[in-house]
Amino acid sequence: MVHRLMRGFSFAIPLGTALLVCSTSGVFGQVSLQQQMPGYAVGAPSSAAISRNRAAQPPAPDMKVVPEDFPKLRLAPGFLVSMNVLDDADFSGSFRVDERGDLSVQVLGRIHVAGETAAEATEQIKKSLQAGQLLNDPQVTLNVVEYTAPEVAILGEVSSPGRYPLLTSRKLIDVLALAGGTTLLAGNEVRIDSSSNPGEPQVVRYSRSANPQLIEGVYVRPGDTVQVKRAGVVYVLGAVNRPGGYVMQEEGTLNILQAISLANGTSVVASTKKIYLMRNNPDGTATFMTVSYKSITQGKHADMQLHATDVLFVPTSSTKSLLINGQGIISAAASASIYAASVQ
Repeated sequence: MVHRLMRGFSFAIPLGTALLVCSTSGVFGQVSLQQQMPGYAVGAPSSAAISRNRAAQPPAPDMKVVPEDFPKLRLAPGFLVSMNVLDDADFSGSFRVDERGDLSVQVLGRIHVAGETAAEATEQIKKSLQAGQLLNDPQVTLNVVEYTAPEVAILGEVSSPGRYPLLTSRKLIDVLALAGGTTLLAGNEVRIDSSSNPGEPQVVRYSRSANPQLIEGVYVRPGDTVQVKRAGVVYVLGAVNRPGGYVMQEEGTLNILQAISLANGTSVVASTKKIYLMRNNPDGTATFMTVSYKSITQGKHADMQLHATDVLFVPTSSTKSLLINGQGIISAAASASIYAASVQ
């Protein structure tokens, strides 16, 4: 037994119980009493005790991240919603949107909600309750419990092509960001195939270096397909240091000087007076042109813009080849003579 003195009154309290401090105004708090053991001082709790108390506490519930455009989500068949009508349990409960996009509510019957947001559907239910003279001022709360997230397909020259959830319409620049943006091989055309208007694609001119405000008004809707076209390729062949195909990255444009520069320039045996250009026509035919590369480099003629799939061919100069080959033969003969003299 432990004795305590409070305001002149002496009383005894058993060990291990709790002291309830009271006043005329009510309960102030609850204080627990601990039994003092030899060598044990009553004071601040130890770190071990704090750890035990924390371990005894129930874990905090997992945080759920809600998409920022969730309030704009349109109801569709398969959605599960919970409805609560204040002071009237007859209309409250969970309801599934059927295949026709309707909610079957007691007394009210079928209410078509497909294509509406939760807020719009709430207003419709309120009006139905008032129109049926069931409630004068209904207080309705409608929450989406389960939903099937609509998607958008992002294909072509993006970092991570695939299908991504899209709850509502979003700007094209935001949709491309979902897939990690465009790649280095991306062209300046983006095709949007609408789910609501099949067969009427929208082609938008866009590139990484373009001002994003130019496509500020272009929106992508759930169910659409976005395809980023690959940039055109120009082929440079013949007497160049690195022949091959090169992407037209600069806003989809590339001229002759730029194309040959990408090929590391002409080789020592190249004939720069005339080079040849083959251009494929839309009807499947090809047009052959002769271009004076030397005049372009000297500024006597304007450079020419190339088209996708154009083929540039830089011919070899027979004179330069003969001269270089002759020097090679002379060098080889000299080396052979030196070797023959050394072995004798």
